[in-house]
Amino acid sequence: MQQTVVPYKDKNASKKEQVAEMFDNISHKYDFLNHFLSAGIDILWRKRAIKLLKPYQPKVILDVATGTADFAIEALALKPEKIIGIDISEGMLAHGREKLKKRKLDHIITLQSGDSEGLPFMENTFDAVIVAFGVRNFENLEKGLTNINRVLKPGAPIVVLEFSKPKAFPIKQLYNFYSNFALPLVGKLISKDKAAYTYLPESVSAFPEGKDFIKILSLSGFKKCRHIPLTFGISSIYIGER
Repeated sequence: MQQTVVPYKDKNASKKEQVAEMFDNISHKYDFLNHFLSAGIDILWRKRAIKLLKPYQPKVILDVATGTADFAIEALALKPEKIIGIDISEGMLAHGREKLKKRKLDHIITLQSGDSEGLPFMENTFDAVIVAFGVRNFENLEKGLTNINRVLKPGAPIVVLEFSKPKAFPIKQLYNFYSNFALPLVGKLISKDKAAYTYLPESVSAFPEGKDFIKILSLSGFKKCRHIPLTFGISSIYIGER
């Protein structure tokens, strides 16, 4: 059974409520920290993940845990007719809407409040679903993925981009030092929320990556599931079809 990791261990709120509060707290610095702490590699990861969807030519895309809409914006490379992004953090959505408005993209990408376990859409609605660095924040992973499966059209793909744990020396040791010491320190200094960047390595450590996540995707109704490790195993792309 997946271990439940929460940002604020001194609070009794559910994981979903705590994750929403955490992202509200760091939303004003999230984009900067995301790119700074990954040295911009996260942008390349997103581009690679979106390229996997090109053969499917999706016209209507759902971006779950959209945050400030970075993955949704990257998905415009597929030339879709419509992208809907959902997130549980109103703070992140507010920054995302501001970004879309400035770039004049709000006619193609719309953002709304919502989460994976209670998607407010009919069955067989979307040509593709994308999730970047969000599945490990789901309160009930299998329930969220099963609901995503429900709103996809038959044969339509899901692409998940998520952190994983490097296995090889010395990358493993360098990664552990960075994520357990440097990351929380820099995150606290810039975002003023130490718990957010302590939660990140803890949630990555507890996440069922690789074959374990493929198994959960399959149990959630997805077929042809596979996974692609990125950058020495620091991140992974998972892809499957309804």
